[in-house]
Amino acid sequence: MSLESVRAFFASKAPDIEVMVKDASTATVLEAAAALGVEPAQIAKTLSIAAGDETILLVTRGDARLDNKKAKATFGSKVKMLGLDVVEEITGHPVGGVCPFGLARPLKVHCDVSLKAFDVVFPAAGAVNAAVCITPERMAELTDAIWVDVCREPEAATQDA
Repeated sequence: MSLESVRAFFASKAPDIEVMVKDASTATVLEAAAALGVEPAQIAKTLSIAAGDETILLVTRGDARLDNKKAKATFGSKVKMLGLDVVEEITGHPVGGVCPFGLARPLKVHCDVSLKAFDVVFPAAGAVNAAVCITPERMAELTDAIWVDVCREPEAATQDA
């Protein structure tokens, strides 16, 4: 159902974008990078977070780490990752396939400026073996995302993203 909702999203809003389904897993940044033949940093990971009473999707580059001070200043409260048990219920996508497309219900989407380092990025597409290739600007446009600066500089990020 989730992969189908993403396919429907692109069919109606951006029919030129192909949803790629791989034989290999794309559920983690490292698996996605290997399956797609790109650097881990170019994977656009989608974090499901709570800021106060609000649920937000935050899309960052694959090697980025959230900067808690920047996030608190940007979102107005301390942020926390949603529990794995509620992510699929809220987004409609399984963990490892969460993306800002074809959501079960409307959610605010934020894109971290770290994504702008790349001409194209590869976010998941609603399944643990699916992704799309898209420019960061187009992803933000299609999802009505707000650009934010809430991650540490990539060289300060750890390698276990």
